[in-house]
Amino acid sequence: MSSILPFTPPVVKRLLGWKKSASSSSGAGGGGEQNGQEEKWCEKAVKSLVKKLKKTGQLDELEKAITTQNCNTKCVTIPSNCSEIWGLSTPNTIEQWDTSGLYSYPDQTRSLDGRLQVSHRKGLPHVIYCRLWRWPDLHSHHELRAIETCEYAFNLKKDEVCVNPYHYQRVETPVLPPVLVPRHTEILTELPPLDDYTNSIPENTNFPTGIEPPNNYIPETPPPGYISEDGEASDQQMNQSMDTGSPAELSPSTLSPVNHGMDLQPVTYSEPAFWCSIAYYELNQRVGETFHASQPSLTVDGFTDPSNSERFCLGLLSNVNRNATVEMTRRHIGRGVRLYYIGGEVFVECLSDSAIYVQSPNRNQRYGWHPATVCKIPPGCNLKIFNNREFAALLAQSVNQGFEAVYQLTRMCTIRMSFVKGWGAEYRRQTVTSTPCWIELHLNGPLQWLDKVLTQMGSPSVRCSILVSLSLSLSSRH
Repeated sequence: MSSILPFTPPVVKRLLGWKKSASSSSGAGGGGEQNGQEEKWCEKAVKSLVKKLKKTGQLDELEKAITTQNCNTKCVTIPSNCSEIWGLSTPNTIEQWDTSGLYSYPDQTRSLDGRLQVSHRKGLPHVIYCRLWRWPDLHSHHELRAIETCEYAFNLKKDEVCVNPYHYQRVETPVLPPVLVPRHTEILTELPPLDDYTNSIPENTNFPTGIEPPNNYIPETPPPGYISEDGEASDQQMNQSMDTGSPAELSPSTLSPVNHGMDLQPVTYSEPAFWCSIAYYELNQRVGETFHASQPSLTVDGFTDPSNSERFCLGLLSNVNRNATVEMTRRHIGRGVRLYYIGGEVFVECLSDSAIYVQSPNRNQRYGWHPATVCKIPPGCNLKIFNNREFAALLAQSVNQGFEAVYQLTRMCTIRMSFVKGWGAEYRRQTVTSTPCWIELHLNGPLQWLDKVLTQMGSPSVRCSILVSLSLSLSSRH
């Protein structure tokens, strides 16, 4: 009973000796027991990999890569369509359903999406072993990018996938060049009206298909439920709707307005402590307190556990005006959604057994759709819903068009998402406030950047900031 493994081979012990330890940032309560379970799980994961690599003669190469920490080692591969599961056990608490980005699903006996399952945890193989030997704080495959020399990189979607942790790099957040803003002198007595799509009937689109994946760029996602949005087709669509270059080619010159002879001030982007704020609604009524997200990965689910920095639980929230339709919808939220903020991009993944519906003006801009278009995301799929570089290009472009054009970008920093029930022209519910359960995300970094740009552009007579005015307009609407 002292260990789930009666015997630990020497090679497993050696490999475990190179395991990276997570920083001791968790609380003391239950920490010892949790750490013990984590150690057992890591041992099991390594033993499972060793067993596979012994059969293919690649064990020495894995040990060489880990001990030398050298990216110039060979690929270490396992079948990408792994269906065998070791020591499957059913979680008996909701907390066990999701641990540090490795998903677990009760009563499963087969992995059809390229993920490995060790004990009750399920995750993509290269993520599991990169997390074990390089980055303990790794949450998602979105945070990884394969090196160019890797022949079996995960994103190439070959029959074999490389799990050499030194064949992957951590995605870094790009530094956005400052926007050069002219100081205007006109006096604005009030803020211009803000486009609001709440009461309009938006168009609808299903989860997009047929978009070519990139050769070596995130999101590196597994079939069948994942797509990439950075392929050639989407770049062409984006170029049709933007006069600037593609986001990957942005430079200070492309982000600077051409205003010769004017007093230009650089306004820089800075990351806030909380990258987004999330408000939960039932129909047209705000319920509960705003959730402020500080972690790059978080879930919004329908369970009743207390919320923490990585989890916003809707199940505990009460509403005396809740009707039967809302009650029924809340029961189907389940595991809800996972949000990622990685490398200046925001992704959403549907973990629920029911679809989610997303209205993201930023991604609608990318495809040349109407800003209010609502996209249906089926279970198991993920989608990029915001890109800081694209927003930076739009901001620089709008600066040339004046205060009002910049102010209208406020709406692009707001993302609405409904659970289970959709809304729009193809649905009985035609506005988001008609859906039983929905959330609204405010992206704080872009909003604060807008605030600084407008302060530089605007008039002293405009005393309330864009953040305050947005908050007031949203609260008055409900």
